[in-house]
Amino acid sequence: MTDDPHALFTAWAAEARASELNDSNAMALATTTADHQPSVRMVLLKGHDERGFVWYTNLESRKAGELLATNKAGLLFHWKSLRRQVRIDGLVSRVSDEEGDAYFATRSRDSQLGAWASEQSRPLDSRETFESRYEEMRARFENGDVPRPPHWSGFRLDPQRIEFWEDGAHRLHSRRLFTRTEGGWDEGLLYP
Repeated sequence: MTDDPHALFTAWAAEARASELNDSNAMALATTTADHQPSVRMVLLKGHDERGFVWYTNLESRKAGELLATNKAGLLFHWKSLRRQVRIDGLVSRVSDEEGDAYFATRSRDSQLGAWASEQSRPLDSRETFESRYEEMRARFENGDVPRPPHWSGFRLDPQRIEFWEDGAHRLHSRRLFTRTEGGWDEGLLYP
């Protein structure tokens, strides 16, 4: 057993990639509104290291607005095939422009064009409107690379708490909690 929560997450995520049928990097992202209303949705983890957990989105979306207003979020990974989950709470900041550009360049061209065409989280009068905007972007960038839109980037959650949960027979689950300290991490157990 490791006493490094990042190493443990890396090991569990590798096992999930081998056992989960779809999107082993899917995570529930929980935010709150200014009036403390919880808001949760699924997003995809695109990077993880000792600095934190990274995902990307439209900066004008509801989730981005909530993240920018509070600088806090919670993440949940649930790997049903392994009967495990990981809960992470922490502080959120934007990734650098260089990181955003580098990741955007790895996306498919259609996804890049979609990022330009979408006014994410805003009302849409019809699917045809969105498809028309997509076609406009396709024509606009027809003869070259698609740059990252200024309204699109990523966020990094710097974890302050990481809980590893494993299913146990008769609901006698195992829960390990890592809490950030100035010198590293404190580790403890939680009752199931």
